[in-house]
Amino acid sequence: MKTVYKITLLFGFAMLIASCHNNKAPNYQYFPNMYESVGYETYSESKAFKNGKEGQLPVDGTINRGFETFEYANTTEDYNRSKIDLVSPLDSLDRNNGKGQELFDIYCISCHGASGNGKGKLVEREKFLGVPSYADREITEGSVFFVVTYGLNSMGSHANQLSAHERWLVADYVLKLKSQL
Repeated sequence: MKTVYKITLLFGFAMLIASCHNNKAPNYQYFPNMYESVGYETYSESKAFKNGKEGQLPVDGTINRGFETFEYANTTEDYNRSKIDLVSPLDSLDRNNGKGQELFDIYCISCHGASGNGKGKLVEREKFLGVPSYADREITEGSVFFVVTYGLNSMGSHANQLSAHERWLVADYVLKLKSQL
């Protein structure tokens, strides 16, 4: 009786193997788009987006991750307001750690000079003219932060290179240079 079961089991197994293979009808693919992906043209319209256009716009009122809002606009009125109202959030340990000087040496020294006199290497070589000395300016930590954020005259914005905390460190160091002039 055991032999009959073995033969039946072997025959059933052979039929199962033989029935799975058919040269006229190949097997089904589980995720066919993974094996044979559909090619899309870059920047073309697509049904994958709600509006059928190139892409989606962010929801109104959203801001980028890590972005810090700055409530002062890039206007002369807000520049003057920043001189009076804008105060540094740095504590005494941040003000004396030397990071402000390090950042100033990287980003500012080439135009403003090591002492803040407006005679950096680029001014000496006449690449930029009219860089003022800090001694000649009526500046506060808020106005320096504003200028580093937005730029002023031929100085561009450094908001992409420096975080808000780093801009405050630079502003603090600029005021230290002004007091030494």
